[in-house]
Amino acid sequence: MIEIKDQTGRIITLNSPAKRIVSVVPSQTELLFDLGLREEIIGVTWFCIHPKNLVKNVEKVGGTKKLDIEKIKLLNPEIIIANKEENTREQIEELEKYFPIYISDIVSLEDAYGMIKDVGVLVGKEAKSAKIITEIKVAHSDFLLRKKSPSTPPQPLKTLYLIWQNPYMSIGKETFISTMLSVAGFENVCAEKSRYPELTIEEIKDINPEVVLLSSEPFPFNEKHIEEWQKLLTQSKIILVDGEMFSWYGSRLRLAFEYLKSLT
Repeated sequence: MIEIKDQTGRIITLNSPAKRIVSVVPSQTELLFDLGLREEIIGVTWFCIHPKNLVKNVEKVGGTKKLDIEKIKLLNPEIIIANKEENTREQIEELEKYFPIYISDIVSLEDAYGMIKDVGVLVGKEAKSAKIITEIKVAHSDFLLRKKSPSTPPQPLKTLYLIWQNPYMSIGKETFISTMLSVAGFENVCAEKSRYPELTIEEIKDINPEVVLLSSEPFPFNEKHIEEWQKLLTQSKIILVDGEMFSWYGSRLRLAFEYLKSLT
């Protein structure tokens, strides 16, 4: 018997490790594959893109916020791996009538470690999940050691992280991205605002960020947007960044800190 409290306080009970799993969160789908699961993963979303050679063969159950409830019922999973923010409450509550659902709620690195450990238990991969956590912590420690300097460290740069255009949206307090910005040594200029604040061009100019990070997801900012933003904010440094390295809180964190070193 397996009994775990998920990150929203709900008790999940399984008779044995799950062998039929639906994941409706991209970063947690990648984690499941990295735990060594293959045929056990029977359903994922359209946005579950890693690992590419493996997810392409798994049944798609809609988008993270537009799940195909009937298809999931037909798949008859033993557990669904979800997230409080990435999935809609209404759909999760509907699915919960039929299947056990583990819901993560991640703001900090400790939350990420907790989720990885929990998922490992639920799918019978405790040793592998512990190894992944250790690898992430080692990468984080190495990153912090390299940042240390005998001289006085520089002040964090005032940084605006953009996730959407029209309307312009950034990230505020109690978000995992804000945590990763802080870890990387940036000062999130929207840290005291709502979780995903909308901003006007005038407000952005008033903020006058030293750095603007254009995320590759969820809005697909690309090279052409750098020039557009440089014209709007002539004194700011505009950088296109890999959004997965700031927002994916599963096994991809093993790669995130090496990436952050390239930005700081």
